This record gives sequence, structure tokens and C-alpha cells, in this order.
Amino acid sequence: MSEKQFRVKATPPFSAEMRVPGDKSISHRSVMLASLANGPCTIDGFLPSEDCLRTVEAMRALGVQIDETADTGRGLTRLVVHGRHGRLEAPAGPIDCGNSGTTMRLLSGLLAAQPFECELTGDESLSRRPMDRIAIPLRLMGAKIEGQGERCTAPLRIRGTADLKAIQYESPVASAQIKSAVLLAGLFAEGKTSVTEPSLSRDHTERMLQYLLVRTTRVENTVSIWGGQTIESRDLLVPGDISSAAFWIVAAAAMPGAHLLVRNVGLNPTRCGILKALLRMGARINEVIDEENGEPVGSIEVHGGKLRGVEIAGDEIPTVIDEIPVLAVAGALAEGVTAIRDARELRVKESDRISAVAESLRRMGVPVQEFADGMEITGVSQLKGATVRSLGDHRIAMAFAIAGLFAEGETIIEDTACVDTSYPGFETELRQLQK
Repeated sequence: MSEKQFRVKATPPFSAEMRVPGDKSISHRSVMLASLANGPCTIDGFLPSEDCLRTVEAMRALGVQIDETADTGRGLTRLVVHGRHGRLEAPAGPIDCGNSGTTMRLLSGLLAAQPFECELTGDESLSRRPMDRIAIPLRLMGAKIEGQGERCTAPLRIRGTADLKAIQYESPVASAQIKSAVLLAGLFAEGKTSVTEPSLSRDHTERMLQYLLVRTTRVENTVSIWGGQTIESRDLLVPGDISSAAFWIVAAAAMPGAHLLVRNVGLNPTRCGILKALLRMGARINEVIDEENGEPVGSIEVHGGKLRGVEIAGDEIPTVIDEIPVLAVAGALAEGVTAIRDARELRVKESDRISAVAESLRRMGVPVQEFADGMEITGVSQLKGATVRSLGDHRIAMAFAIAGLFAEGETIIEDTACVDTSYPGFETELRQLQK
């Protein structure tokens, strides 16, 4: 395997025990919220991916002192963030969010409450992603946000205000990024700010706020926060990322004779849709929660076997949105048909993931029917090795590396440097399985 591509061959049934890097979503949020706290916070288990490091550099640009205190070979795993009591400084220039949509969208919520102007930029991929979805509610709260075109794409110019208004916002889509941006702005608004979603998205922001002694409430799909509260300085522990573990879980679940144990992984119910979907497919999976300190953390054990096709749709989609590429690979390895619907959101990720997955599966000999909001996959008895393109999308690259473990001949995934945005060390783990 080179730096820019993965070359993968089929592997016999494996037995492995592993820990995956820190949760990406929680790592972003821990740095942002700690930056607003009333004192220093130590963050253990921080994910040193390119995306999360963009958030670190963004907060430093806004005047936050962040000390690096540990390096375990994969990069930083412990940070000390010196909170600024909710008051940030105007940056010296534009803040580059790289490829990180989480950085740009959540940071917009923070900047909406800061009385200065700031410009947020991103790479070519991020600059195509719609930011109107966070600009609309933040404008209703009083912030001025300008972007490019109707979809308000980056670069964004944000002029915040210390006089934000509380709102009751009904989000057209279930999105943790939209919800989080509004809640973070609502922390500085007078009165109660609420966000209602069509179905519940991941709730890391609410859990972390409550752990940091900020009151939020949820009634069905509506989450509320009261402005004027103080984020208390407390130490944070980032569990392993279940979205990273998902690749190995699918590899083990679909391979008769395989065995996998993943320790110290986050088991947040709003993120465990991947396990529920695989269980419906016939996977043999056990999960055990060992501790709960804001986030439930535990272990996942998988015994490989034959999978069957299922439908993945409706309210289930927000809980598996990041795992759909590798679930599609599971569908290709399953008996029967796997249908994925109501997932139009995948069209505006780092790539058009519906199109990218469908094209790559077809290259590997899998019949796929593509829809505007998903796809229908007919499982095959044997995948065929092929050359597939990641399109610069880390989850496409990793999903098809897993597919290559089941394919006849060699599978080449092109342009895999993007994997470092979320999972530094993935290639090392992949090599271990192929030994």
C-alpha cells in the first residue's frame, strides 16, 4: 500500500482485538466547548485526525490557549484547553476549516454570538457543501452570514452579535450539525432556544453540555437550551469512535469464522444504528456498556456468519448516516436484496456518496439500482477485485478497502490520503488483517 492508494486482497477468517481512535464528533465538540469554559479542561482520547486538528487550530486562531501534552505515536491524544469564559478574540485572518464540515458548521454557531467579523474557508470539497442550513437559523437569531450562491457555500463571512435572539427552529432535516450550531448560539441568547427535528439525530452536544453543567431538555424530537449559562471546567474523556469501528465490525460480521472484539468504544444510542442494522441482517453481535460518564462506553464482540438483505430507511437513517457506505458493502455480501432509502443527505457529504457507492459496487460485480434518496443492492456470492475511486472521501475509501477483503483478485482504492481526515492508523490495521 502506498500513501495515495490501498491495494487489498482477500483475507482468510481473522481473529482480532482492537481499540479504535477517539470519536471524531466528540473530539470536535470537546475542544469547542472546553474553549468556552470558565477554566482549563483536560481532554483525553482526542482524535488527532486532520479534521479535528482543524478545530484545534480554529480555536487557537480565536485566542484559545491549547496545550499538547501527549503523543502515543498516532499523534495527540491529550490536550489541555484553557477556557475563555465564552469570550473569543477576532482572528488575524480567515480560518481554514479544510475538509471539515463539522468545524465550519459548529464554529458558525459559536461565531454568531461573538461581536466581530470572521471569514471561514475550506477546501474544494467543503466549499461545495451547503451552509444555508445553518445560515438560515443563525440569521433568524441576529447574526449576519454571507456565503456564495443560493446554498450559501464557503467562504462564509460571519458577523456575530452579543444580542442574539432566542428562537424556536424547526429543522427540515435531522442533522446534529444544524442542531448543534443553533444550540451553541442559543447558549448566548436571551431566553430559551429550541430545535425540532423530523427525527432524532446524534446527541453528543446535548450530552456534553449537560456533563459540563449546562441545562438542556429534550421533549420527543425537540431540544432546548437556556441562554446565559456558564460552561463549567471539567475534564473530558473521548471514547473510541463507533463509526471507525464500523468498518471492522462489518468485515467480521460478514466473514464466517471471523471473531472481533473492540474495546473502549462509544455506545451512544443515537450512534448505534449500525449495530441494529447488522443484527437485523443476522449478524452475531454482543455489546456491553462498561461505564457511563456523559457518554456510554463499552465493548463490542462480533462472530462472523452469513448475512441477509434488509431495508434501511426512515428514522433509522440519521443513526447510520456515516456508516451507510460500509453497510452497503455488507449488503453486497448478504443474501438477497438490501434497500437503502430516505438517505438523500448522502448526496451532499464529502462526495455524492449514493453515486460513489453505487458506481464502486458495480465495478466489483454487484447489481445496484440507484435512486435519488438511496439504492437497492443485490448481494452476490463473490465480489470481484477492481480499481475504485475514493473521490477524496474518507468513508468511501475505507468502505471499499473492507470490500477488497472479500474480493477475488486485487482491489485498488485510489486517492486514500483523505482517510487521515478521520482515521489515522486505518492502513496499519488493514495491513494487520492481511498478514
